[in-house]
Amino acid sequence: MSVTSGKTRPSLTQEILSHLGLANKTAAWGTLGTLRTFLSFSVDKDVQRLLRAIAGQGVDCSAIMGVLTNRTREQRQLICQAFQERTQQDLLKSLQAALSGNLERIVIALLQSAAQFDAQELRTALKNSGPAEDVALEILATRSAPHLQECLTVYKQNFQVEAEEDIKSETSDILQELLLALAKALKQAEAPSTEGTWVLIFTQRNLEHLIRVFDQYQRCTGHELEKTVQNRFHGDARAALLSLASVIKNTPLYFADKLHQALQDIKPNYQVLMRILISRSETDLLSIRAEFKKKFGKSLYSSLQDAVKGDCRSALLALCRGEDL
Repeated sequence: MSVTSGKTRPSLTQEILSHLGLANKTAAWGTLGTLRTFLSFSVDKDVQRLLRAIAGQGVDCSAIMGVLTNRTREQRQLICQAFQERTQQDLLKSLQAALSGNLERIVIALLQSAAQFDAQELRTALKNSGPAEDVALEILATRSAPHLQECLTVYKQNFQVEAEEDIKSETSDILQELLLALAKALKQAEAPSTEGTWVLIFTQRNLEHLIRVFDQYQRCTGHELEKTVQNRFHGDARAALLSLASVIKNTPLYFADKLHQALQDIKPNYQVLMRILISRSETDLLSIRAEFKKKFGKSLYSSLQDAVKGDCRSALLALCRGEDL
């Protein structure tokens, strides 16, 4: 089945799925993120702090993280611009030369624009040997439409290919259909099959409508829609549809589950921890922390303290921000 109609297909960046605007929830005071605009922000002082941190014999990692994890992404971009103007050097390259390992990766993620960060994560997921659906679904289903549009534009600029083409080449069957539908707001499909109908239901209805559909399905059948997905689908398709259902029903809980899973292995999955804590720090990380504590009986902050080792530990704890009692 094709997810396109017989008409000429619009550009991927012009047909972003706008119905799944799941990242725009705010509290009465503004954001449900842990990271907010630093009110005493002085770009000149921050540039000087960073220069001192990378000058001389040793690198002051604590000073670097103290600046970068206490500024919003917008403020970090201003610091990068000012650093370039004052020193004629690129801040990211300067810090990369001074750092290594997970700490270097965190700095790269913090200093990139949000669109650059997600475009790189999506590209890495699609081109790595492992399954791509987890990261691809996370990015395509949980970012706001304007952000996703910018991300896919950056993807094409950086990698000289549309994300849609990489999805086609790296995935197949219903998983491919699902990811393509998430990347394109198509109004109809050619002769939709049974599987195609599921894709359309999951990707082309707004959030409130989907929640009502899920509730009505349970009342009519006596069991949750996820149970039907488990019985009808297998492999990547099952995993993808279950993940998307989780996003739709409770986005913070979806991320809490992913963080918990990333902390369960003998060696934590630092890439997952970094991606979620950084990408959600200005949107809904407070809600994710609350869902984590509610489901697992232990705070995210304490879990990070116990599981994370090495030089990136303080940075991840700073992004998490605090304990939940």
